[in-house]
Amino acid sequence: MNKHVWKGLLLVACTVAVAGCGDREAERAAAAAAQAAAKEQQADEVAKKYDSAVASRDWDMARIHGVALLDQYPDSAAARRIAPGLEEVKAKAEGAREQRRMESLWDYSQVSADGGTQRSAALLSKDPVDVDGSGAKPVQLVFRDHPKWKHSSYLVLQASDFARACYSRCSVSVVADGAAARKMSANRPDTDEATAMFIDDNKALWRLARKTRVLEIEFPVKNGSLRKAVFETGGLDGSQMPGWD
Repeated sequence: MNKHVWKGLLLVACTVAVAGCGDREAERAAAAAAQAAAKEQQADEVAKKYDSAVASRDWDMARIHGVALLDQYPDSAAARRIAPGLEEVKAKAEGAREQRRMESLWDYSQVSADGGTQRSAALLSKDPVDVDGSGAKPVQLVFRDHPKWKHSSYLVLQASDFARACYSRCSVSVVADGAAARKMSANRPDTDEATAMFIDDNKALWRLARKTRVLEIEFPVKNGSLRKAVFETGGLDGSQMPGWD
């Protein structure tokens, strides 16, 4: 075989080899493109769930889908689109969880009384309060609608007594969401021991409870000193007490 034939064979072999390499590169590029397209499609599916949750104001689900999208498909177009608004969605989700927590703090009841229905909304203080040195115990705030006695609001102690000076009239100090304190008249039943004390302006107290998140009520106890109970009122459901709003 002469040298011209050898050169021809070598040229053919090289051409085939180059063609083969080119095919493999093209295949790899096509596979990579298909994989990227599949990821973009998957990201779009998660983004649709995110968008739907945002549209329905389901902030918890929106947060879940948004975080999943950024974690799993950080380089996708969908991730880049939602990223600027995700922190706001997270904040709204946290706010929604906090609102549900505050709503769960209230206890509502309906019982038959005097030919009608007595309704009540009751809330325990955020922290227990030691009113007489016997140890800290919860203080309860109650709004009641009675067929005979109508609307009333009052504090309830688990032990001890309110100040005896409140037999006739005294006052409590109410702070709503850190605003200036306001005085409200109050009284306790004329009995030897009274674990309940009525706050006379129940409508004003109700309005404060309905529009604020935290009420602080300072009240006089048996030994003449003052105690303060903090109530997380922000979850009060007015529909449970028709006629109060």
